[in-house]
Amino acid sequence: MTDTTTTARETVAAAVQAGRRQLVGLSHGLHAEPETALEEHRAAARIAALMESAGFTVTTGAGGLPTALVATYGTGDLVIAFCAEYDALPGIGHACGHNVNGAAAVGAALGLAAVAGELGVTVKLIGTPAEEDFGGKAILLDAGVFDDVAAAMMVHADAHDSVGASSLAIGAWDITYDGQPAHAAIAPWEGVNALDAMTLAHMAIGLLRQQLPPGVVAHGIVTDGGQAVNVIPARTAARYEVRARTLEQLEEAWRRIRACFEAGALATGATLEVRAHGRDFADLRQDPFMSDAYEAAARGLGRTVLSRHGESMASTDMGNVSHLVPTIHPTVGYDTGGAKQHTPEFTAYGTTPGADLAVLDGATALALVGVDLATSGAQRDRLLDGVRKRRANRD
Repeated sequence: MTDTTTTARETVAAAVQAGRRQLVGLSHGLHAEPETALEEHRAAARIAALMESAGFTVTTGAGGLPTALVATYGTGDLVIAFCAEYDALPGIGHACGHNVNGAAAVGAALGLAAVAGELGVTVKLIGTPAEEDFGGKAILLDAGVFDDVAAAMMVHADAHDSVGASSLAIGAWDITYDGQPAHAAIAPWEGVNALDAMTLAHMAIGLLRQQLPPGVVAHGIVTDGGQAVNVIPARTAARYEVRARTLEQLEEAWRRIRACFEAGALATGATLEVRAHGRDFADLRQDPFMSDAYEAAARGLGRTVLSRHGESMASTDMGNVSHLVPTIHPTVGYDTGGAKQHTPEFTAYGTTPGADLAVLDGATALALVGVDLATSGAQRDRLLDGVRKRRANRD
């Protein structure tokens, strides 16, 4: 390790610690005021103000999303991005720890900015809304926000530190059946029962599960089952998600599951409408060099890191980013009392001292990966070559 690299790493770590009060305050503030997909106005404003005060150039409404933002610092040719998530889940707040995720990304950007000039780096914080819903990162990719990015990183809150895991591709669809109302006792035969159509579809999907490949998961909820018990339901609605190991497997699984919904319409005479909800999330592909660098940095901070190469976690729109840009999405852990993500119990641990330490350690480890990428000639060349090739393919 050269003297330049050692000095840069020390400067980065010191910069994150210097911002401790702001970063923990940001995490706690996000946690106290949870906002769901595309409603994250206070969260985006908090982050924008913090980045502006640190000397970043901030653009709000990035990619046409009102609660997205981009904050940049430096003028180097190597653009390193940190993705900040800050949306919460309906009814249970930050049950996926996005207050930790977002604050850690902000901390990483502040840390790497402290050496941006010396290392020839442009630091880019990308505020990415709606990860829990339609996938803001996929929209921002299409809008060109990642076009100049050479490497993208974030950490995700969890009960354990880990590196290397993949995630499942996922698609979501809104399902509607329209039938014909009728009095449920006097003349039910005059109606077309939209709830029957939904029931048949759910049963067909349940039977189909035995033939679905390993790793394919289908789950959904009925959002409208009718309005009155004595009226044949003329309209029912559901939202369904399908997960698979790859986008190609997802496409095939959805073809078969859609046939189950079509069967419900055919059997009852109801009319079926299917609309995609948001963008498909791709499977996550984590960069090996960046994963190893993060693991080394986290261990250097005294953290115990699990290697999860070959395993799959849930689903994330960071997967879409990883198909275009070298990416990592490790987890940073803290005591959750055994609670799992997406539960109120997990939410309750989001502002504990352990969660606060996760913010700071996650930020430091990510920023140190940025130092490693910038100071390794081979890695820098690899990343810059990747950007050039993407531009050539686009042109």
